[in-house]
Amino acid sequence: MLNIALPKGRLGDKVYGLLEQAGFACPEMKEESRKLVFENPSAGLRYMLVKPSDVAIYVAHGAADVGVVGKDILAEGHYDIYELLDLGFGRCHMCVAAKEDYREDPGRPVRVATKFPHIAKNYYRGLNREIEVIKLNGSIEIAPLLGLSDVIVDIVETGGTLKENHLKVFEKIMPISARFIANKASYRFKGALIDSMAAKLQEREETK
Repeated sequence: MLNIALPKGRLGDKVYGLLEQAGFACPEMKEESRKLVFENPSAGLRYMLVKPSDVAIYVAHGAADVGVVGKDILAEGHYDIYELLDLGFGRCHMCVAAKEDYREDPGRPVRVATKFPHIAKNYYRGLNREIEVIKLNGSIEIAPLLGLSDVIVDIVETGGTLKENHLKVFEKIMPISARFIANKASYRFKGALIDSMAAKLQEREETK
């Protein structure tokens, strides 16, 4: 069995659609149910639906051979996996944003509100800038408006939410998109099949 971890939601649906077109179908996935694990024994495939932030954990620990996950999650978690392919969808950027009139005070640490403390620390470490990280789990845009932070480090797709809250992007840290990843041990033993899946995913995505 090739064990494939897909994120629940639209991203997982899109990836499965591409895999189905590429010949990696699992008819059980089409059935109405609340199951989280689906198998196609004749094709040697097992799909598992997991929380998007958990895909890399399942792959890194070998519970899944391959999976699809956002680059933001990989950069934040530092997982010991192979990143095989940029699937090219779900494109956005990890950015530093703040109120439109923000001016940095070099005399004190920058207060940074974020869901991604490791990415924020690595970015500002590269600038040799001291920061105070305020870890939040949602509504990041509110933090500068209420004086909780000077800036935010967050994913920005269209920038509409920032504009509505009178914030703007000051720096782009890194591009974000969906990545096809593999467990290192699995790749040693199932590399040909995994490479075939990656190639067909890339081919299908390029023709869309």
